[in-house]
Amino acid sequence: MRKFILAALLLGSTLMVNAQSGTNSPYSQYGLGVLSDQTSGFNRGMNGVGLGFHEHNQVNYLNPASYASLDSMTFIFDAGISGQITNFEENGVKKNANNSNFEYVVAGFRLFRHLGMSFGVVPFTNVGYDYSSTGWVNASDKDVYYTNTYHGEGGLHQVYVGAGWEPVKGLSVGANVSYLWGDYTKYITNSYSNAYYKTLTRTYNSKINSYRLDFGAQYTQQVTKKDWVTVGATFTPGHNLGGSADMNIISNNAQTNTSDTIPFSIAKAHSLPTMYGVGLMWNHSNQWKVGFDYSLQKWGSLSYPRRYVNTKDKNDVLDVGGAYANRHKFNFGAQYCYNERDRAFLKRVQYRLGASYATPYYKMNGVDGPKEISVSAGFGIPIMNSYNSRSLLNISGQWVKNSADGLIKENVFRINIGLTFNEGWFKKWKMQ
Repeated sequence: MRKFILAALLLGSTLMVNAQSGTNSPYSQYGLGVLSDQTSGFNRGMNGVGLGFHEHNQVNYLNPASYASLDSMTFIFDAGISGQITNFEENGVKKNANNSNFEYVVAGFRLFRHLGMSFGVVPFTNVGYDYSSTGWVNASDKDVYYTNTYHGEGGLHQVYVGAGWEPVKGLSVGANVSYLWGDYTKYITNSYSNAYYKTLTRTYNSKINSYRLDFGAQYTQQVTKKDWVTVGATFTPGHNLGGSADMNIISNNAQTNTSDTIPFSIAKAHSLPTMYGVGLMWNHSNQWKVGFDYSLQKWGSLSYPRRYVNTKDKNDVLDVGGAYANRHKFNFGAQYCYNERDRAFLKRVQYRLGASYATPYYKMNGVDGPKEISVSAGFGIPIMNSYNSRSLLNISGQWVKNSADGLIKENVFRINIGLTFNEGWFKKWKMQ
């Protein structure tokens, strides 16, 4: 099992780098792409809630303070995949798209007494779209039509290592140190049915290599004989990610078979926003666990590279202009399990429900992008055999709706599958 886990971590890292994007959304062309939920299998069944959760048998990297609660005798390894069907609707026209994605690979274990550790690879953003539009050049003369083609791919990935420490009973603190890397390629091609017109292509490229820091805290208080309440908080400082944003305007003349390229570039074009999160979790007899999270990502104070026409000399330039908005997200989720240590299979199954609402983090021509509403349901199914009864198969279904007036509506139906191996690595056996 140890060799399998180490191999899976290496495989997961490779897949994260080379896998196709986990989205088909045309909205991923804005900003840095579609933001990942950054949740593991058990969080997804509750639609991403987790800032106040501190599980002894799950890796909850939403709040690094939770690592302090990991079991002292086990090594936990968790990997997840997803598959989704997306329905797009615009002006009464509907279209479906399918894709799948290798989501995450994480691990956690108790390092010392009251000190837990975790590491893994998770996605940060996804870019993936391919669509086109056509029309007549002159409405009164329908001899020549144009085609605009939009394509983009890429995204950012995150590899992290973190620790959580419980200095006093009930209070834990933690931190994740991450390396962020990735790139994106986007282009827009304007072509015509008549070779008399030039074909224009604008390409956008950026490559990012930087870091990310996440800090967390949790405090648990027993309020009755059977009830505990946990308050969690997280903080991520914002900073410039470095990396340049490059744009090329390419003009092709089919009549003369010539091509001209005009390059533009801006240094240190992207930034990571300052992020805050607070969460509350109520635990009743270790059967009911109900949580609520609120998170704020301050994208609105950041700028994004964009192309515009300089009003003074009418030249095309690449500049940094405001295109972001602060993102607010609310999550609610619950889990029920009769008794996770019961010998009866059905009494050990974990049942989960969740819902969330989020505002967009980007603007489209000065107008806010689509808002997101989602719900989920899932199960934590125990894997019971002669040598291990602590591992879990986490399965959940999720529906996500992205919509705004006058914009494309998206309905996403997603299946998430996560496998949590819980191995007894640190037990000492005695001979009799």
